Amino acid sequence: MNITQRMVISRRTALAGIAATSLAAAAGCSGGGSRPKKPGPSPSHLRAVDPHATQPFDNAAKDSLLLQVMAHPDDDLYFMNPDAEHIVRAGVPVVSVYVTAGEAVGQNWIEGMPPKGKPDKAAYSSARHQGLRQAYAEMLGLDRFTPWKKSVLDLGGGIKAETNELADGNRRAQLIFLNIAMLSADEMRLPLLWERPEGEMQSLVATGSPCTTSSTYHHDTLVDTLAGIMDRFKPTVIHTMDPDPDYQVHDATHPKDNDYGACSDHRDHTPTALFTWKAMSQWVADRSKRDGHPPRFVTTSFRGYYNQRWPHNLPPEVVEQKHRLVEAYGGDPSWDCGNPAGCGDYGQGGDRPMKNRKGWIRSTHYRYKGATMAPGTDKAGRLEAFGVLGTQAVRWVESSPGSGRWGEPQNLGGGPLAPALTAVRDSAGRRLLFALRFSALAGLGRPDTREIMVLEESSPGGPFKDWQGLGNPEHRPDRGRRVGMPAAVATPDGRVHLFVRNAGKGVSSRVRESDGTWGKWQSLRGQEIQDGLTVLLDHDKRVHVFGEGRDTVHHWTQDEPGKPVRHQPLKGLPQPGGLPGAALGPDGAVAVVYRAPAAVNPVVYGFTPGSEDVRTTELTDFAGYGPLAALTRPVRGEPDTVMVLGRAVNGEMQLTDAQAPDAEPLRLSGPLVPVGTSGLAMDAGHQVCVVGMSPDATPWIWRPELPHA
Repeated sequence: MNITQRMVISRRTALAGIAATSLAAAAGCSGGGSRPKKPGPSPSHLRAVDPHATQPFDNAAKDSLLLQVMAHPDDDLYFMNPDAEHIVRAGVPVVSVYVTAGEAVGQNWIEGMPPKGKPDKAAYSSARHQGLRQAYAEMLGLDRFTPWKKSVLDLGGGIKAETNELADGNRRAQLIFLNIAMLSADEMRLPLLWERPEGEMQSLVATGSPCTTSSTYHHDTLVDTLAGIMDRFKPTVIHTMDPDPDYQVHDATHPKDNDYGACSDHRDHTPTALFTWKAMSQWVADRSKRDGHPPRFVTTSFRGYYNQRWPHNLPPEVVEQKHRLVEAYGGDPSWDCGNPAGCGDYGQGGDRPMKNRKGWIRSTHYRYKGATMAPGTDKAGRLEAFGVLGTQAVRWVESSPGSGRWGEPQNLGGGPLAPALTAVRDSAGRRLLFALRFSALAGLGRPDTREIMVLEESSPGGPFKDWQGLGNPEHRPDRGRRVGMPAAVATPDGRVHLFVRNAGKGVSSRVRESDGTWGKWQSLRGQEIQDGLTVLLDHDKRVHVFGEGRDTVHHWTQDEPGKPVRHQPLKGLPQPGGLPGAALGPDGAVAVVYRAPAAVNPVVYGFTPGSEDVRTTELTDFAGYGPLAALTRPVRGEPDTVMVLGRAVNGEMQLTDAQAPDAEPLRLSGPLVPVGTSGLAMDAGHQVCVVGMSPDATPWIWRPELPHA
């Protein structure tokens, strides 16, 4: 995150980013603008994941490693925590890569210090590095001023970078500073480096750094460097920033602040994420060609300044966890840290992040919402799950019903895919998988496109057909990059309803008819929502869609089964602070469960379709944060119950029965550390199952012991 340097843009240009006819939005969100291009070298041959490749994965990783790639020092602390800290405290080593020097205008100053002197970008960059060392020392459980081992890392191709290392038992951290100047010669910035073949940037030598030479980066140099880091450290979890941030109207209610152009993020965040995703695709392609199998890793992408634009989704206890590390990073000019250039990024020290009206510290949002594992059962009664591994779709199957052991992943290809899938089974018993694919991820003035994909079984339980492209509800490529994750539901009449959030923050739908043909994309209109749709069928088999809005949970449904899905607001649902779960409750009611902004306990809102009466039940002992999942659990001889799954305040998974709101929840603790969002399902033996991904990129199963089975 960088809050010192700003780009001035007119309100007209910002508003134009929302308009479908505006070409300025594309430049404002992802490219380098309309500045004339100089002649330059032709783009090199693109090495990317082959969507048709289905090579088996390498052997299960023995060692977990978290790799994070950020634009600026502190992007990880603001936007990737608390996830990163939970993984590190579980004993997983972390390698954090900072692409830019974060030098901004070179002023590390707060009230109470001597008057501002001459800007010193090298010193400010060094001070931010020291702040990170302080924060990561605390993350490892050490004193914030613990000395680090500093050295120079040769990354090949003439690129050298400073690296810092620190360990405490099985907790280890390594920081890599590429230190590319935010403003290089000829006014070159990261968005231009992404877009222009002739782009060239230089690294900044930070004060006191052991790396005393400046490296030169072109587009391909940065991709190769990031891919080389991946190949060197072999991560099993990769954290990236948001490659396709939302459009944002900037007005009196939503001032532009630090956003870039017509989008809701910083101009360095977006290209850093794009370079990272391109490097991941290249790494998978190169490893597959060289070794005969792709690497095993899972990915989570995090929103950036988006946090300012929606209600806060973290309760005070979790915010304080984040603040403890940000405060250590921010430091103070009075500290004796041993770094003459400065002891942190002073503007982020003390309680300043907590008082900042932009509230970045008060939320953590995934760019691609959805369960990391989409669970179900196969014809033999074994639990199965679909997910994304190494940017490719995979299927895991339990070794035998109820064994709790997964077999090796089956590579279904389709990559490079966003990190989550949706799986449904149609009325004939055929499984369909839906994914969001990076259909073009090139930069250098070439198209960057996204497409919704489907993979369908040829017969129930049979082999899958080839991936089929379903296009995009948006017609312009730049708008198409803003679409959300697909959600789907199958109805008894043979149809499959597909839903995505579109660039205008509404809902678009496409329907597969019973004969297998797909209709056109249709806008369902309605109010603005965040990404992450929850869908279900009620007792009468009508489709219901729920989306997290600014003021309420928005609702789309059918008047009758088989009729079109349309926006039908519900009364009595208050402002949400997180993604809702939904399931069928007793007596034909629909139960929607979510937390209010900054709330620690969720509330279940029950309603009967067609009625405006909403009943509420607070889950008073279910303190936590993050997305929630809900599942209908039949109980023999008694009414159905609704099971609710989510994270506790400490990051552990917890499960509770919504019909027993005061009961102590069941907790999943110990070695099964959840990565991303876990899934909830009922197996063939009518037992509730929680499935999730561990930091070593292997899945786990939790079958909690529940009463009244």
